[in-house]
Amino acid sequence: MKYISLILFLASNLISSQTNHQTPYEKGNGNQTATYAEMVKFYDELAQNFKTITVESFGTDDNGEPIKVVIFNPSKNKEVPTIFINNGIHPGEPDGIDATMMMMRDFATGKIAVKNLRIVAIQAYNISGMLRRGSHSRANQNGPEEYGFRGNARNYDLNRDFIKNDTENAKAFQQIFQHFKPIYFIDNHVSNGADYQYLFTYISTNKERLGKSLGNYFNEKMQPEILQTLEKKGILTTPYVNIHGDSPDEGFPTFMDSPRYATGYTTLFNTMGTVAETHMLKPYKDRVRATYENMLSSINYTATHSKEIQKLMAESLADYQPKMKYPIQWKVDSTKFQMIDFKGYEAGKKPSLVSGKPRLFYDRTKPFTRKVRFYDQYIPTKEIAIPSYYVIPQSEQKVLQYLKRNNIAMNVIKQDSVIFAQQYMVSDYKTVKNPYEGHYLHYDTRVKSENKNFKFRKGDVLVSTKQYGVKYLLETLEPEATDSFFNWNFFDAILGQKEYFSDYVFEDTAADLLKNNQVLKTALEFEKIANPDFAKDGNAQLEYIYKHSQFYEGSVGLYPIYRIL
Repeated sequence: MKYISLILFLASNLISSQTNHQTPYEKGNGNQTATYAEMVKFYDELAQNFKTITVESFGTDDNGEPIKVVIFNPSKNKEVPTIFINNGIHPGEPDGIDATMMMMRDFATGKIAVKNLRIVAIQAYNISGMLRRGSHSRANQNGPEEYGFRGNARNYDLNRDFIKNDTENAKAFQQIFQHFKPIYFIDNHVSNGADYQYLFTYISTNKERLGKSLGNYFNEKMQPEILQTLEKKGILTTPYVNIHGDSPDEGFPTFMDSPRYATGYTTLFNTMGTVAETHMLKPYKDRVRATYENMLSSINYTATHSKEIQKLMAESLADYQPKMKYPIQWKVDSTKFQMIDFKGYEAGKKPSLVSGKPRLFYDRTKPFTRKVRFYDQYIPTKEIAIPSYYVIPQSEQKVLQYLKRNNIAMNVIKQDSVIFAQQYMVSDYKTVKNPYEGHYLHYDTRVKSENKNFKFRKGDVLVSTKQYGVKYLLETLEPEATDSFFNWNFFDAILGQKEYFSDYVFEDTAADLLKNNQVLKTALEFEKIANPDFAKDGNAQLEYIYKHSQFYEGSVGLYPIYRIL
């Protein structure tokens, strides 16, 4: 009899424990999300009541609030592999915040068992955006009743800041990531765009950017098994429908998550990742459930296959050795696609009640399953040879700070040295017309290179590419890379000429130059023949002579970071 009483007592305690630790979402009507204060209090109480839960702070939001990380670690072994979850990067998409609160509670109470894995989750990454609570900024979204705002305290979209690091949030994220070194990453979002039957869509790191072995493993084994688990639970899944303002009936491409995005950044360290995108028009309670189940399925898979994943991550570094080719620009391969069974709604046009002009609409009374093209392969449009080293002048303090934050190993040159190296000259680039996330972003950058002996000073820095952050180095230090430091305006000072001439003085100097330099004179004459407008423009000719003489500074466009092949 006493054994029955003991069982009843333990069961009662378990039920009581789960009841006492209900989340604000669970206490509500299924269409409400926790406030920032409620979330912090919930996790603090969870940590006080369960030894397997801890809360740590890393850095701050731009508003000064500490960014809090909740950790579930049943073994207390800090060497156990980690799965890393990010919530609230866009606080108007709070599904992950509520789902993670329930999940951590379920782990802590023993409702769900996890072994040989540490679960690390940012409670809410964009705290200042979460505190800017309202009901109307997500005009196309079906719940919850109130939610946060996309931009942070300084109006940055944090999911564009993983390379440029304009915000304290992004610096904190890198600190967290480098501290825990996860083997899998999930970033919880809500989609925008077309209407369709699917509850759950996903952006997976491009297999090409993961590398052959790791990319094939993720796309052909790991992700399909996770998705199959969701489908068995009645959650319809499809790749993120990268279509806006049009119907996906004609097909759509996989999203290219360049390093400015969360999974683009984590991939630089060979961490596989997924952006969970629940569909904005589905009920909030369904979206929270789908987010919960995706995290749980991912955790279960990762726990079971952690050794295999770690082995592949380590082996993938063999693909990034000096002198090997590395793609830094990509485009969708329009010749290759797979036909997928897409579950959509019939789309059509009807007169707008606002303008009277034709508008797109989806008829939910007419669902369909139809074969559509899914373009899931990218091909490189620009490759570079991986150098053995980069040499970074000590004057580039900002770059060195960024490398240090990302655990890049560096060696200081101990004495003045002459080293045979390669230097780039930026020969062409384009710049956006309007500011993009605080920058006038460059793109279509082109460089020329020169190999010769260069003098380096004691204190300059030598960085080997034979390290786990090699892809971070290549994507940031190669100026032609999509999200390079150059394209994010770190080196705009090199693009400006510092010394000039007064034409009335330089006219006589130019005449002497042409008199004494037959090569320059011939080159000028050929330029006149090739360019009639130039031949009519005296100022342009004077500028030409100046820029081809010893008086021109010659440093305009010279990229200050060197490569040793």
